Amino acid sequence: MQQAFIGVDVGTASARAGIFDKAGRLLATARHPIRVWHEAGDVVEQSSADIWDACVHSVREAMKTAGLPPEAIAGLGFDATCSLVVLDPQGRPLTVSPSGDDARNVIVWMDHRATGQARRINETKEDVLRYVGGVISPEMETPKLLWLKENLPASFHGAGYFFDLSDFLSFRATGATERSVCTVTCKWTYLAHEGRWSDDYFRRIGLDELAGEGHARIGETIVEPGTALGQGLTEVAARELGLMPGTPVGASLIDAHAGGIGTIGGRGAGDGAVDVQRRLAYIMGTSACIMATTAEPRYLPGVWGPYFSAMVPGLWLNEGGQSAAGAGIDHLMRAHPARAEAEATAKEAGLGLLDFLEKRAVARFAQPAETARLAHDVHVLPEFLGNRSPYADPDARAVIAGLDLDDGMDSLERLFVASLCGLAYGLADVVDVMRAQGIDCEMMVMSGGASRSALVRQIMADTTGLDVALPATPEPVLLGAAMLGAVAARAYGSVREAMGAMSTIGALTTPSGPAMGAFHAAKRRVYKLMQTLDREGRALMADEPRA
Repeated sequence: MQQAFIGVDVGTASARAGIFDKAGRLLATARHPIRVWHEAGDVVEQSSADIWDACVHSVREAMKTAGLPPEAIAGLGFDATCSLVVLDPQGRPLTVSPSGDDARNVIVWMDHRATGQARRINETKEDVLRYVGGVISPEMETPKLLWLKENLPASFHGAGYFFDLSDFLSFRATGATERSVCTVTCKWTYLAHEGRWSDDYFRRIGLDELAGEGHARIGETIVEPGTALGQGLTEVAARELGLMPGTPVGASLIDAHAGGIGTIGGRGAGDGAVDVQRRLAYIMGTSACIMATTAEPRYLPGVWGPYFSAMVPGLWLNEGGQSAAGAGIDHLMRAHPARAEAEATAKEAGLGLLDFLEKRAVARFAQPAETARLAHDVHVLPEFLGNRSPYADPDARAVIAGLDLDDGMDSLERLFVASLCGLAYGLADVVDVMRAQGIDCEMMVMSGGASRSALVRQIMADTTGLDVALPATPEPVLLGAAMLGAVAARAYGSVREAMGAMSTIGALTTPSGPAMGAFHAAKRRVYKLMQTLDREGRALMADEPRA
């Protein structure tokens, strides 16, 4: 019987399941939507019960498509966004919401309600902040926990478990309370290189309870990704998922890190051993993450990390990124007067809106790289949710320059291309900081929905000067999660071994030459001016009352 592995990926809007064979070939995928509550004050919430239900639907549908019996699945792995899940001592949802609804028990990664708490934490200058780029983000979990304690004390004190979302999924599947070193190191300030939590940090920032209770609610036992948890799938979880009880489940990863695992170890034609330290992983979805691995810790201002063993076991990880990537582009496209006309035309052509705009734009030029010139006079600083790195400024906001009164599809097309350029320049800012600290890579491997765009890859290559590779698999994040199941099932002896055996490199995009490099360098100078305008504008208005 064919041996297969399931990867489950929980993003911001949906849960997906992918089934792969031992060589990493994709056999089937399925997707199910997730409900999201958006409220004033940067509040974004979800339901862990709804998320689990979406996982169940996705796994069952993927199994149906693959036509495999339950006993063919040898292992299972999860990845998810770095959202905070709160459960009571019996494992039931406990509200994190001002609404008081217990179903709303997840503070989503992009929720910025804890910006004030993050600012106060950063003022302490605690030593652990050295391992988050010097500045903690409101997207991370300790600011959110502090917000919960100060604003919903009944939920904070009544909670039995605080989980990162991907750890919640493995807990729901197996009943095991071990946490992944990936989640707690990257988002909870666990010091993996020392194998400990910093109780001094918890006491200093006002979360004394976490230290006093021996870390019982946040993780007493920390394990490497892919570690087999408990006795595998419980009877209940197996029945829900349509799989066999006892199926091995590997300790989880954050979604971007699963994309990294699923990509940077990929072999190209004729490749021997792959040096993952010479490759960057770039995962571009609702948000975007760029990750580099090193043998020794590198302290990069405004770039998260260094984190030990948080992605590739035994190596240090630095993680930069943008809080709004795909979400920012979608927002701009929805706001444009020509959107409805463009969507109707795209539908007639059997295309999605962004695919239609790309095809229309690229068709204007003999060389695809020249398409970026459509953005000659339009400039986008896409920091709708702040600057995650390298400036670690959650209060930063988007700026658009060069708009006129044109409200047709040509205008929409120019804005679309300008948005792609803006995302590339934010990426280049992070790459420049990495290079300045001696992280010298030759290739960037892209994954996430936007990675399928040839125009995106070309703009990224021309802006950064890096070769940009596309994984051979269409679902590298799901593949990374499936690798965790393969390691838990002992099909491979380690995550590194699974990376080398299950992933390959596909299409390669190289920089087009000095002319486009100079064009993007000029636009990057405009980008810097817009960042200065935003920063100085906020400073000038800081003392003025709001409406």
